[in-house]
Amino acid sequence: MTTKVLVMIEGASNGLLFAQAAKRLGLHPIILSVDPAQYDYLAAERIEAINVNTDNLGALIHECNQLSAIYDIAGITSSRESFYAAAGKLCQHFGLPGPNPTSVERCCDKFTQRQILAEAGVPMPAYHLAVNATDVKRSVARIGLPVIVKPAVGIGSDGVRLCCDMDEVADHIHYLFGGKYIWQSSPRILVEEFAQGPHYSIEMMGNEVIGIAAADFGHPPHFVCREYIYPALLTDNEHKRIAEISLRCLQALGLGWGPKNIDLRWTKRGPVVIEVNPRLAGTPAPQMVKLAYGVDLVTEHIRLVTGHQSDLTTRRSHTAAARILVPDRDGTLDWIKGESRAAALPGVAEVKLYVETKTPIVRKGDSEDRIGYVIAASPSRVRAEAILQRAVDLIDWSIKPFPIV
Repeated sequence: MTTKVLVMIEGASNGLLFAQAAKRLGLHPIILSVDPAQYDYLAAERIEAINVNTDNLGALIHECNQLSAIYDIAGITSSRESFYAAAGKLCQHFGLPGPNPTSVERCCDKFTQRQILAEAGVPMPAYHLAVNATDVKRSVARIGLPVIVKPAVGIGSDGVRLCCDMDEVADHIHYLFGGKYIWQSSPRILVEEFAQGPHYSIEMMGNEVIGIAAADFGHPPHFVCREYIYPALLTDNEHKRIAEISLRCLQALGLGWGPKNIDLRWTKRGPVVIEVNPRLAGTPAPQMVKLAYGVDLVTEHIRLVTGHQSDLTTRRSHTAAARILVPDRDGTLDWIKGESRAAALPGVAEVKLYVETKTPIVRKGDSEDRIGYVIAASPSRVRAEAILQRAVDLIDWSIKPFPIV
């Protein structure tokens, strides 16, 4: 009997979850990567990896053709947004279920996404596209301060900044256009109205809302999420309005298949869409959804990819809360301790650290600043929050300043 494999293009924070879920479903996971060594879990989990230029669709097709001579390719996917459209193209090429790559590509361009949603009447912040410093300043004048200034293509809040005055605008323009920022595409900037209000993160599969989290961010000007809690405390009417707007987004963008993540803020004029992400949210969202609702989004995604019906039945109604660990200074991580004691607390579901001692810490104001997270869960919301706080209090670290040159 030919071995059934799940082909994954690159990995991400969810890569290990995908590989483990694939094994539970009786599939052999194979990761295609330009640099397999970057994923430390491959050796530990004995996951097969193949070195290939993942930016080259032809190379990916060739590699999958080679694999199909040995294995039965049951599905192809990616846990990284930047490769999700390529995964969709491979699925089309080999006649496998997958996302619409054209819809994914349109959605990944934040300006194009905004245009499509605006045409559909979806509420969102005022916005303008800029391609140079003059355009940015002109856009700020039209919208009015404060504004969000960010690259039109990017993930993880990379290059995203809140600017409250023109000096901050000028500083960020210099950063983006001055050679320090690494552009993923041609330099284009989105200038947006700063939508103020509680932030919610919505996880969807197909056209169904699976969970809505309340998200809390750190201090401006950057947007690194510090805490998530499922479910968000919403009235029935608020939940209904968020679900309706989320569905309108998917219909407008052509994203009816598979997992999606939507960010919005509840402003004075109601829910305003910040961003639609055409893929599953990164960790710790999938673990938290499973703890809170009993729905394993990673497993159900793989079921879809391999041509099976997903099971989105809610099996529990608990509270899952997570704290993202973010350093408050740059320097060298001298020591970090307490994670084992935190993980041993009843109710703590997971403690994950991304760093080891002697690691250089250089904050950029995006998701790469995270050095770990803690997840707690309980049938009681109050209890879950208390467990989380107790666990976080047990973890401590010291960062030694870089030598002054």
